[in-house]
Amino acid sequence: MGHVDVQAVSHELPDGRPLLHEVSFRVADGTTTALVGPNGTGKTTLLRLIAGDEPVQEGAVARSGGLGVMRQFVGSVRDSTTVGELLASVAPAPLRAAAAALDAAEAALLETDAEREQMRYAHALADYADAGGYEAEVGWDECTAAALGLAFDACRHRLVRTLSGGEQKRLVLEALLRGPDEVLLLDEPDNYLDVPGKRWLEERLRATAKSVLLVSHDRELLSAAADRIVTLEPGALGAVSWVHGGSFATYGAARTARGERLEELRRRWDEERVKLRVLVLTLRERSKFNDGMASRYAAAQTRLARFEQAGPPQAPPAAQDVRMRLRGGRTGKRAVVCERLELTGLMRPFDAELHLGDRVAVLGSNGSGKSHFLRLLAAGGSDPDPEHAPVDEHVVAPVPHTGTVRLGARVRPGWFAQTHEQPALAGRTLLDVLHRGTAHRAGLDREAAARALDRYGLAAAGEQRFEHLSGGQQARLQILLLELSGATLLLLDEPTDNLDLHSAEALEQALAAFEGTVVAVTHDRWFARGFDRFLVFGADGRVTESSEPVWDVARVARAR
Repeated sequence: MGHVDVQAVSHELPDGRPLLHEVSFRVADGTTTALVGPNGTGKTTLLRLIAGDEPVQEGAVARSGGLGVMRQFVGSVRDSTTVGELLASVAPAPLRAAAAALDAAEAALLETDAEREQMRYAHALADYADAGGYEAEVGWDECTAAALGLAFDACRHRLVRTLSGGEQKRLVLEALLRGPDEVLLLDEPDNYLDVPGKRWLEERLRATAKSVLLVSHDRELLSAAADRIVTLEPGALGAVSWVHGGSFATYGAARTARGERLEELRRRWDEERVKLRVLVLTLRERSKFNDGMASRYAAAQTRLARFEQAGPPQAPPAAQDVRMRLRGGRTGKRAVVCERLELTGLMRPFDAELHLGDRVAVLGSNGSGKSHFLRLLAAGGSDPDPEHAPVDEHVVAPVPHTGTVRLGARVRPGWFAQTHEQPALAGRTLLDVLHRGTAHRAGLDREAAARALDRYGLAAAGEQRFEHLSGGQQARLQILLLELSGATLLLLDEPTDNLDLHSAEALEQALAAFEGTVVAVTHDRWFARGFDRFLVFGADGRVTESSEPVWDVARVARAR
């Protein structure tokens, strides 16, 4: 069994801004602890400190048992990493090192067949065997069979970028939950997973004997799997921690009661300080005419000084105030028309017609073609007119298809990308992005840009570069750019994956007021309640419409 003990950890960002302030909590043996809080409060940074990726500046982190870590980027791997390399990257450290050395020796042997390289390869094979590599491959075979439906030997050299985000997540989760590490750090493990995958994860977390610390904003998963909740709350000196020892079912009421209790303690502290100050002033005046009062006056001064030096009790956490104003505009009655549309190699031909004002959720298993469908709409359809050009700065990759999809009059698509792929924003600060504008979005002066960022809870991050933002902050900026661009057709690919609860609620309210059409791919069971039509991408390759969410959709059967 293993545990994690975080004691009074404080952390500053490289620019000197405080991020964490005396954060303390414990992940007990065999428990599942959820780490929640507003976007940008330092949840991912705290996981990195616990994992040893960064040095602890103040405080201490202690842990026992082997440590397995799921990074936040899993699900959006787009480099040359192979399936075998991905599985090795979440293995225990000795096996990771041995696998890397074996890969390097194999690469060198392919370039030259010299005796020296042959000996190096032989030693690497022996070290890999000693590190338990071949035993691990037996477990990896079970992981690939469960996640991909393939044997490990059949897919070990396959590029991870050819897998869907959910397949990447499931593969790493299978490896960690089946692996030998006794402590797991999981950063947004439910992102990219379809609902059957999320239910599988909930069951495995309930059943595992491992000690788990996870970051998630999925209320269904938190309710089903978390034994206790650790909240990071923004503060003047950095985020502070609050531990709720119960389940998520009682979390909301406990947090409200805690806020009321902190307000009451602060009120009493203020009242006591006023009383002490009045006493000091009174005794000072009396001591001017009565020497016998001097000692009482000095004692009152000392008491007041000690009281103020101890400081007030913790202030109640500041309420988040994210205000999204998605406006849209009037378009033709028929916003999207699909005729015998077939996403090549993904789904069978289907017809569909979406009208102005529709709220359409696209449901189905991972890899069924939902994101491809959104990308096709984001590009303006099969043969887009100039008026259907995307309002954002995305370069939309072509989507092979047959049949046609047309956008209606005055329909301007705005695309929220699930993986936050924004090459046009890389290397730029938020204020610079808003100041420069685009062909579809007017630039804002510094004051107007600051006001817009403040409405999205991004004012403090105005000078940060896009790639340095948290996943939730990047998501909020994407939505802000859609607001400013004048999109009349919102194409949202898993928009709530990285949003904290308050931001997700703000998005739902903004979509309710949006004058236009919304099409969203989602596996968020709570978010889907705000939609009135559902396109279901089924396991048989058919696209059907439902008036209610359909979550139990099997994976599409195709050659992998």
